[in-house]
Amino acid sequence: MLVMTAKVNKKKIAIILAAALVLIIGLVLLFGGKDDAQPTVSVDAGGNEGRIAFLEGFGWKVAASPTESGQVRIPAKTSEVFERYNALQKSQGYDLSAYAGKTVMRYVYKITNYPGATEPVYATLLVYKNQIIGGDVTDTSAKGVVRSFRMPQAQQTPTTPSTVPPTEPQGTSAGKD
Repeated sequence: MLVMTAKVNKKKIAIILAAALVLIIGLVLLFGGKDDAQPTVSVDAGGNEGRIAFLEGFGWKVAASPTESGQVRIPAKTSEVFERYNALQKSQGYDLSAYAGKTVMRYVYKITNYPGATEPVYATLLVYKNQIIGGDVTDTSAKGVVRSFRMPQAQQTPTTPSTVPPTEPQGTSAGKD
C-alpha cells in the first residue's frame, strides 16, 4: 500500500476559495440570474406615467400621451421576421417567444430628443399584464433603423481647436524682415 501526504496551507486555500466565489458571483451577475422573458427594468406599465417613466429611464423625452395604442397578437408560429425582431428583444433582456399566441397592448410614443433626428422617431412598448415585455425605438428617416431602448451616442463634432500648431506654407519665412 502506498500512502502520499501533502502539506496544505489553509490560508492559501481560503484565499483561492474566496477568489473563486467572487468570480462565480460576478459571472452570475454579468451573464445569468435573470429570466429572459422578464423585463430588465420593472415598472407598473398599466398607466401612462409608468410607461413614460420607463422610457425616461433610458434618457428619452417623449410626448405626454401615446400617438397610438392598441392590441396586437404575438405570433404563435415563428417566422424569420419574428426571429429577427425577437433577437433585438433578447439583446435587451426580453423574449417574446414566451408570449407566443397571446394578445398584448402596444403603445407608441413620439420621442422628442433623439440625437440628430430629422424625421419622427417613435418608441414602441409591448405590455402584458401591466409589465413591459418588449419594444423598440424606430427612426422613420430613410436611413433609420429599429433599435433597442438604449439611447445612441450623439455624433460629436470637435468644438475645441486642435493642439497641433499650424504649419507655415512652404516658401515663407515668418518673423524675418
